Amino acid sequence: MADELRMVSRPELTAPVLVAAFRGWNDGGQGASLAAGYLAKIWRAERFAEIDPENFYDFQATRPTVALEEGLTRRIDWPENAFYHARIPGIERDAVVLLGVEPNLRWKTFTRMVMELVGDLGIELMVTLGALLADVPHTRPAPVTGSATDQKLIEELGLQGSRYEGPTGIVGVLHDACRREGIPSASLWAAVPHYASLAPSPRAALALCERLGGLIGAEIETGELAEAVDRYNEQVSAAVASDPDTATYVEQLEERADDLAAEENLPSGESLAAELTRYLREREQGDGTPGSDAARDQ
Repeated sequence: MADELRMVSRPELTAPVLVAAFRGWNDGGQGASLAAGYLAKIWRAERFAEIDPENFYDFQATRPTVALEEGLTRRIDWPENAFYHARIPGIERDAVVLLGVEPNLRWKTFTRMVMELVGDLGIELMVTLGALLADVPHTRPAPVTGSATDQKLIEELGLQGSRYEGPTGIVGVLHDACRREGIPSASLWAAVPHYASLAPSPRAALALCERLGGLIGAEIETGELAEAVDRYNEQVSAAVASDPDTATYVEQLEERADDLAAEENLPSGESLAAELTRYLREREQGDGTPGSDAARDQ
């Protein structure tokens, strides 16, 4: 194992699934990283490994931050990618949660290190979480699209084949590595209102956790996220109400979402994947960033 991967211990795992989320390009409204962090919390996951950030970041682009401890001691927090392990409640399998920040440099080396650990731990399934900005209202459940490249996984879990073409993030590179190594992998993406991109989206995190639970056959306790969604709705609704044009636009989005639900014609995974493709291409032609503006500096 590369020296840049620091392991405190090697956990013994049963039928492990790796759940990964990265702040940055793949994380509009921080929906994905919020979901992964929430899972690590409720599953009481224990940290067992991390990747040394020194050679994977341009620290002028992804800057470390300074924090105060007890109001006095200054602490430098470096961008990190850490691995946690936990037993998933209610089922006979363990989870490894990879929670981090998308690297700026040496993606091939980074991916190789992750895949070496995947092989060493006997990971049976990798699921990545992502969030994109889209034309959806903050007052309705966040649409989630699930895709995979493995045909057997597509059929067993009711996913869609990945048809996206265009720029990708580190999650896309990891899925390609899984395909080459013959490890089943799935990608879940939640839609986040583009007009609320700077606000962390517990609604997207809730949707991702629920979809993940269905994917792995586990009931995930989401009560805390549901409470956060209520507060999120109140705060965003108050901000929206202060601008008549935005309020009218959100009402139109709500009407469209309600019409689709009433007709039982909700977008399929394939149509959402097509929307993701369209959205990313448009962003690439614009500023090239599918996440929130804040995510660029994370």
